[in-house]
Amino acid sequence: MIVLFLPVSVSAGNIYHLPAGAAEAGMGSVCVMQTGFWSSFQNQASLAFNNYLSAGINYENRFSLKELGTRIAGIIIPAGNASLGMIYSHFGYSCYRREMAGLGCGLLLSENLAAGIQIDYFTEKTPGEYGNHQAVICEAGLLVTPRENIRIGVHIFNPVPNSLRKVFMPVTIRTGVGIELDKGLFAGAEAEMSSGRRLVFKTGFDYEAVKNFRIRGGFCTENNAFSFGLGYTVKFLNLDLSFTTHEKLGITSCASMIFKIL
Repeated sequence: MIVLFLPVSVSAGNIYHLPAGAAEAGMGSVCVMQTGFWSSFQNQASLAFNNYLSAGINYENRFSLKELGTRIAGIIIPAGNASLGMIYSHFGYSCYRREMAGLGCGLLLSENLAAGIQIDYFTEKTPGEYGNHQAVICEAGLLVTPRENIRIGVHIFNPVPNSLRKVFMPVTIRTGVGIELDKGLFAGAEAEMSSGRRLVFKTGFDYEAVKNFRIRGGFCTENNAFSFGLGYTVKFLNLDLSFTTHEKLGITSCASMIFKIL
């Protein structure tokens, strides 16, 4: 019983909404307005801005407990003004396992507006009387660029009423704005509301200190979490690492690799 509900009690926000990649986590998970690889699975409208065939893997080690680890793999396939994204994640261990597979699409509607949608399939497996559960949900988002250096993102996870399904799935709404303050410096702020939880605010920055090397930092009001991250680009490969604090439970580390294929 305790093991089953542990992931719920220690996770920030909606436990069914995937954690961002290490680059985003290093900024306090400010990502709804960003256009990076992992941000595209946080707001599917961002898929439209990914013009390279690319693939990525991500591992989040929550509080240094392997039982709370999340493994994620994704691929983005460009197709003109649209891009397709496929993602798979695995959370947990033998006594509690949650898996998710998603298929999304982002479309550039105009020079300053993009929209996206994704269909997700979730399965939870637990031993004994708790049994197994499956659910299908959707998520969608918009990305607006009113000026060249400003981006505004809006995203909703699971807008379908829970009365239409047997298993309860939280709803999450996020909105945020980001700005390129100077060459190589990006800053953003985001607000998030999930079912049954307080409003959460996040803020973060991403700075290219030297060529191909980035430094990131952020803060989230939930659990007073501070974040720090590093990123390095080697030709077709992006390497990212981040660390996030928790006021009571310790540090969560995250590592990502992204490959640009074409």
